This record gives sequence, C-alpha cells and structure tokens, in this order.
Amino acid sequence: MMGKLLPVVFLVTGLAAGVGVKVFLTPSGQVEDHVEADEEPKAGKTEKSKSEKSDTSDAHEYLKLTKQFIVPVVTDDEISALVTMSLSLEVRPGIAEAFYDVEPKLRDRFLQVLFDHANTGGFDGAFTRSDNLAVLRNALLEVAQKDLGQDVSQVLIMSVSRQDT
Repeated sequence: MMGKLLPVVFLVTGLAAGVGVKVFLTPSGQVEDHVEADEEPKAGKTEKSKSEKSDTSDAHEYLKLTKQFIVPVVTDDEISALVTMSLSLEVRPGIAEAFYDVEPKLRDRFLQVLFDHANTGGFDGAFTRSDNLAVLRNALLEVAQKDLGQDVSQVLIMSVSRQDT
C-alpha cells in the first residue's frame, strides 16, 4: 500500500513546488498584463498604459556581454599587466535577439579595439581617468554601431581592473 502511495505523494509535492516557484518567480506586472479575449481591460489599466507609452520613447535596454574581456598590456615585448573589463550596451528595446546573433563578431571587434588601446598606452598609468576612458568608450561605440546600427546609444564599462605581473 505504501509503495503505491509514495509516487502519488511525490507527484503532488512536485506539482505544488512547481506552481509555487512559478508564482514566486513570475514578475508581478507580467501576470496582470495578460487579459482574456472575452474580458474588458480595466479603466485604470488603460490610463497606466497610455502614460507608459509616452515614457518608452526614451526607454533603453541594457545588454551585458556574456564574458569579461582580458587584455594583456605588453611592455618591452613582455606582458607587464593584465586588464580585465566587463562591458554592457545601452540599446533600443527589442534588439536583444539581433545582439546575441552578432555577439561573437562584436566581441572580436571589441577585443581588437581593446588591444589597440593597450598598445597605444591607454592602460598605462592612471588608465581610469575619465578622459582616457571616454576615448575607449567612443571607439567601442563606433564598433558597436557598425554591427548593430544606431540602435546602440552607449557602451558602458561595468568593471575594469588591472593586475601587474
């Protein structure tokens, strides 16, 4: 008897856990946005959506490149330091799929810009000065806009560190 009841108990427990996880992890706005075909949307909800539409003209989406960039700093034909950097892009909403399609090509071009920056001394001395990083951001933005067009509005440097060897 217990052998037949145990799988049923596990099944019910698993279903309850799955429903609980869905309820817990579903964003609160997503559940409210779904309206059945035969239901009327509430008046307060339509006013909210009208105000949201006016705010979305300046809305941006942030896409993080999946891995850090590691750039060697070469001095006198030897690696004198390693710079690690994490980047994100500020883009127009809705181009995430296009971004992930070209991400390998974009990473390659970003690495080339970072190597050029390192070879011209961009990571020497006070490399985190705002004018020095602005040059790097602009060069990265040009490359991103070549691959993704004007949908990219900014390249964000999320973290940068340098470790001398």
